Parts: sequence; structure tokens; C-alpha cells
Amino acid sequence: MLDVAAQPPGTDVPALLRDLHRQLSLEAFGSARLRFVHYPLADWLMHQSLGLSADDGRSALVRRLRDRRGPRGATDAVPAGGDAVSILSQVVLWLVRRAVPGVVFRVAVSGRVPGIGRHYRWFMRQQYLAPRQSVTFLGFAERLTAGWRDGEQPDQVAKLLLHAFLEDLRQAYRRRPWRPSDWRRTAYPVLLLDNVAPGSLGHVLVRLLGDVRTETGRNDPLLVVAAADVPPPELPVPHPLADADEAYQEWSEALAEMRRLRRAAAWLVVLRPDAAETGPPPRGGLRPFSAPEPPWWSRRFLPAAVALTLVVAGGAWAGSRWAPGCHPSPTGGRVSVQVVEGECVGYSDRATQIFNNDPGQEALRTVQERIFAQNRAAEEVWERSDHRGPYLTLVYLGTLTGNRTRADEESYVSEREELEGMATAQYALLQESAGADGAALLRIVVANGGRQMRHADRAVAMLADLARDDPTVLGVVGLVESRLSTARALRELNRVGLPVLAPTLSADRIDANSRLYLQVSAPNTDQVAMVESYARQVLKVGEAHVYWTTGEDSSLTEDLYVGTLVDGLRQRFGTRITRLEEWHTGRRLTAECGFGGLLFYAGRWSEFDGFLRALRECGDNPPKHLVADDSVNRYMANPGLRAAAPGNVPVTYVSKAALGTCAALRAAEARRDEARASFLTWIQADNLLDPPRCRPDRPHPVGERVSLAYDASMMVVRALESLAARLHHAGPRQRWEPNSVNPVGVHAEVLRQNAGQGYPGVAGLIRYPPDSGEPVDKRLALLRVERVPDVATDPVEVYHCGTADRPEPATCVAVATTR
Repeated sequence: MLDVAAQPPGTDVPALLRDLHRQLSLEAFGSARLRFVHYPLADWLMHQSLGLSADDGRSALVRRLRDRRGPRGATDAVPAGGDAVSILSQVVLWLVRRAVPGVVFRVAVSGRVPGIGRHYRWFMRQQYLAPRQSVTFLGFAERLTAGWRDGEQPDQVAKLLLHAFLEDLRQAYRRRPWRPSDWRRTAYPVLLLDNVAPGSLGHVLVRLLGDVRTETGRNDPLLVVAAADVPPPELPVPHPLADADEAYQEWSEALAEMRRLRRAAAWLVVLRPDAAETGPPPRGGLRPFSAPEPPWWSRRFLPAAVALTLVVAGGAWAGSRWAPGCHPSPTGGRVSVQVVEGECVGYSDRATQIFNNDPGQEALRTVQERIFAQNRAAEEVWERSDHRGPYLTLVYLGTLTGNRTRADEESYVSEREELEGMATAQYALLQESAGADGAALLRIVVANGGRQMRHADRAVAMLADLARDDPTVLGVVGLVESRLSTARALRELNRVGLPVLAPTLSADRIDANSRLYLQVSAPNTDQVAMVESYARQVLKVGEAHVYWTTGEDSSLTEDLYVGTLVDGLRQRFGTRITRLEEWHTGRRLTAECGFGGLLFYAGRWSEFDGFLRALRECGDNPPKHLVADDSVNRYMANPGLRAAAPGNVPVTYVSKAALGTCAALRAAEARRDEARASFLTWIQADNLLDPPRCRPDRPHPVGERVSLAYDASMMVVRALESLAARLHHAGPRQRWEPNSVNPVGVHAEVLRQNAGQGYPGVAGLIRYPPDSGEPVDKRLALLRVERVPDVATDPVEVYHCGTADRPEPATCVAVATTR
């Protein structure tokens, strides 16, 4: 409320506004205090005196404006002495306290950078005092200071102050959907001007207020109630003070129309006190004025509740997709992962995401780190070569999580060995690529399909997106186990057009799930034929007992490897199988003690340890001929498990890569077999596998699956190099364009190269018939260990079938006489 008659002599419009600003700035109206920005700056400028020198005045104004924004801090200069750290810290401190604020201030008052100095920019865009004549805000601000303002029209100055005041009210009452606090203001401010007589200061204020509203065309939320015994004639018709309620109701009903017509008196109500009244009018039944309650969604608790809900929901969502050790990379690369039933599923080509942080799995993590380091090296070599050589990406898709293990137990031996084989292929290409334009470079993406490949569908969906975005992705290596989930993954990979090269999958007819499928190992049909031939020709036995297992939470129908192996044994042995049963943990095997026929274990490696322990009861009378399938390779490659196994039962087991053992590789080196000798050199290197393999001083075994994964990778690499040579026939030094080939074309080239003489793999010759992804006459062998706990003694090859190096009629040969 402003009583115009009570103002001291000499009061002007700026003084009235200062009083009104003081009253409205109080937090006394049931909501947050109004925040004024433009008006205080204009009023502050009017109180500044700069002197008569233009240059000195401009400098003083700049300095005062900067001080008004905040303290400038210390003015000490940068010290001349001290150590480097001290000098650097002082320089940084000086920049933060002096130089940076000065730059920010200059940018703000320039008005040229959006989002900075908006209130300065507003003064240059409003219409009073012709701001464009001043070019910059600093020039305009000078014109408002004491002394320099004398040449301006007083009405223009007053209108500028009013306009700035109303602009602050407009912004304070602007409702933004993202700011609930704006919606808590449910009542507009009201200015009661008492004793507004014609020609009075109140009359001048009302007139100027109407002029500003008319000239700017801007609406504002300030309702002016003018009370006068004899109001000025240009004001609206006054209402008796006793009829204030009716006056308010009439005004509120007409407000929308008056705002639409831009009437100057849209926000003005005039009241006339009754001359007979002395003191406040009787309120009687007058309706009290009170601000409506704000909407429920604008209450102060809501932002906190929404923020908390978003945090909880975001945390739950992130926890469902990511977890410690399972998160996307913030630094780029090919990384896409999510948590599925507690397992980290997805793919990665960077050390920022390494799969499996379980205790005891250091070897699995180490080979991933080696691959990712070689990925960076391959990228650098390709960049330095100006992209002249072919560059491809292969995805390793396997089971990298989900097994229950002890803290000192390595449970992912097969996966680790297959990754080591791919790392060896990658390493070999890095060694030969420095000066050879036609030599390929390999990047490896590691992908996890979860325990027993149960989440392979999720992983494949991510890989499909990767293949669409990255034309260098030409195939998938791995898949580890032949299960229904693996078959589904093969069908999906076939749908998206990605070839699969499986180092160890061998379930019969699994190639029917993908026309782009190629397996490196012989099918179960060949394994069964070899076992039957060994039993008949070498062991000279006719009777066979077969026990099968499928692993945890699986069945014979779901386990395609065990299911087709058991079916093949039934067909091949027929009535000679006198016992065919499922074995499970806790079942005794005393009935097999001293059994002289073939005792065949047709199950998963994870149950073989329990199977051997059950035979421990036989003591000095174990079964004569225990033979196990190739899955047992995973058990035999695990020294921790073998160390605690019984030593009374010799074991003969199927090997898919007997030609890739240390002894076989040394023999190949001696006869100058260049391919296997080179492979031996790579795996003995200091900077590849940990530990290096097949060294004379450290005879660490190479691993069953290392050579198989190496062969799978190199088949794709050589096929791509062949395609690249034909594409670059006219210009061998031209840049390699990944889009010039596609995965289906590379698959066709692999088949073309291996249709005749076959691919000379480290683990044996690889040939494919025209209508199948299963190799023909692939080398298989039977290895024997006399004492399972004796991990320092290499197994002995006792029998093999298939071809090693040349496409010749396949034969089965007994290598040594069994005991």
C-alpha cells in the first residue's frame, strides 16, 4: 500500500517504486519472495555518479558493475619466486579469481552469447530511451547515471523504471511446466494507492503505468486499486468503497476481454470512499480475500518425491541391466552389456568391460585383456597402413559366466582355451602385417551367452545390431556347447546373416539350424564310430555299459550333444550295450567294479569328477576299460580338479585336437611342417599366452581347444585375404573398403577354398561337402592317462581316425598298445 498524500515533499515516481519494491520483496505473502532483477539494476544505475570524464566514467562503471555481481577477490599479482608447483597454483588461483570473472562479465554485458547476460540484453531490446543509439549496454547504462541522465526526458526514465519493474513481475509469475514453484503463486500482487487526486504523484504513477502497458503491449500481473475522493477524470468509473466486493467481481469478469483489447485500465480498479465514513468501512458480510490453495502437484513435497522416485526407478533399471563388473564403456569401443538373471550378457572389445569377475578365473580375464590390447594394436597398424590391408572383426560367443566354482578353481578352461586360440591367430597376423598390404588384421569381440548358452538369444540380438553398424564383422566363433539354446542362437545368427565357425560343437545335424554354419570338429557320428572300432579292434570286447549325464538343470532332449551321442551309441553298438543309464551325483557304481567290457562315459565334464569318485569304491578292482567322450577334455585340462581325483582308474578319452599337443607340434617342427611349426612358435612367445606353452623349460600343455579355435579363425582370415587379392588385382595398394565384402560372401569363400584339398589346420585337415557344415573325415584320437591326478605326465595317444594333412581315404590306426 502506498499513501500518496503521506509522501514527503520532493517524492517522485522512482521513489514510489523503490518503496513498492521494498514491500513486495518481503517474504510475507504466503509464498516465496519475489525476485527482482531488471528493476534493481536500473535503480542502481540511477544512483551512480561517474564524473565528467567519459573514459574515466566508463572504467568506473565497469568496475562497479563487476563489484555489484560479486566480490572480485584478492588483487595480488602472481608471485615472481617459488617452486613450479607453487607458481602454477598461484596462476590458476589468479585466473579463477580475476581473469575468468572478467571474461565472463565482458561476455555477459556484450549480449552476444545466448544464455549469458539476459538481463543486460533486455535493456538493449526494450523501447525506452532509444537504447540502440548507445550501441552497447555499457553506453546505455552511462546515460542512466547521475549527471548524464539530465539530458533525458524524465517521463522516458520513469517509464523505463516501470517497464523493468513490471518485467520482473511478469517473469516471477510466468508459469513453466518444469518448475512447480511457479504454480504455487495463486494470487496476483495488488497495489493500493490511496489519495489519488488529479495532478498528484499517484495520478502520475497511474498514468505512466497505463502508458507503459499500452506502448509495450505486454501483460503484467499487477492489479492497481486507486482510492480517491475525486479521482482523475480519465480513470474508470469509481465504485463506492462499500461496494468493493462488487467492484472486484465486475473487474475479474471483464479482465479477459480488457486484456484482449489491450485496454490501459485492464489492471486498474478505482474506489471512492464515502464522505460520511470516518475510519475503515464496515465489512459486515464482505467476502474476505484469500489466495486459493495451489494445485496438489505443485506442493513442495512433490519435487523431492519425484526425484526420489526417479532415482529409485533409475537405480532399479540400471541394476537390472548393469552391475559391478557389467557396465557399458564411457570411452567408446564395441561394448553392449546387460544383467540377465544375475549374469552379465553382451559383448565387448575393450578392457573397460571384461567378463567374469569371480574368484579363481584370473586366467579367463587375462586372455581377454591380451585380446583387447591386441585389438588396439591392430587398429593402430591399420591406421598407419592407410587402410591398405583387409581388416575384419570376429566375435567369440561363449559361456563366460554362471558356473559355481571354488575360489581356487578354474571353471572356464574350454572358453579360456578357445579365446587363447583366437588370440594366437590375432597375434600371428600382427607379426606378419607390418609390410604386407595383402595381410589381414583381426579384431576380436568377446561375447557372453550365459550359463549353458541360456541367454544366447539376448547376446545374438546385441550382435545383430553390432553387425548392422560395423561392416567389418564377418563371423562368430565359439558357442561351446551343443544345446537347444545353442540351436536357437544358430537360427537367429543365420537370420541376421552371420556365419558361425564352431571349434568344438559336434552334435549330429546341428548344422541344420544354419546354412552359414561350419564346425571344425568331427560330428558325434564319427566319434561313436571311432569308439566302437577301438572297442572291437583294440580292446577286443563285445559288451558295453554306457552312462550319460546332461549337467545341472538340463535334460537329454535339451542337451543335443549328449542326446545325439547316446542315440549314435545305441545304433552303432545295438544289443552289445547291456546297460544304458543316466548317472547322477550320489549314485554308486560298485556294479562296475572289475567290469571287463567297455565302460563308456557319455556325459558332460562337470559330472565326470563325481563319476570317478564313485568308482573309487572299486579299490584295486576298477573297471578294465573306462573310455570317456570328448567333453571330458575340459575336465582333463583342469589341474585343480584332477589333483583330487582317484588314481586307481586309468582313463581313455576322445580328443578332437591330438595333432595340436606339444609332442605332436614338436614332431611337426622336426619334419618341417611350416604351419604347425609357426603355431608352436606363437604359443611359446613371451608376450602372448600366460603361461607360454610347450617350452622345454616349462612344458605347460597347449590345451585341447587352442588349435581348434586358431584354425576356425584363420580359415575366415585366409578366405578374406583371398577375396581381397581378387578385389585389389588392378591396384594392390588401394585402400581396403570393409563394405566391399559381406559375411555371406566370406562364408562362400571358405567353402570354395576347402572343397578340394581342404584347409590344412593345425588340428587336422578340414574339408566340407557341398551340402553340410560338418567336416569330412576330420581327425579324431583317443588319449590315455594311467593316473588322473598325475597332471605332469602327458596323455598318450592310443588310437586315431581321420586324415591329418592330405585328402586320402580315412583309416583308423592303433598307435600304442593299451595295458
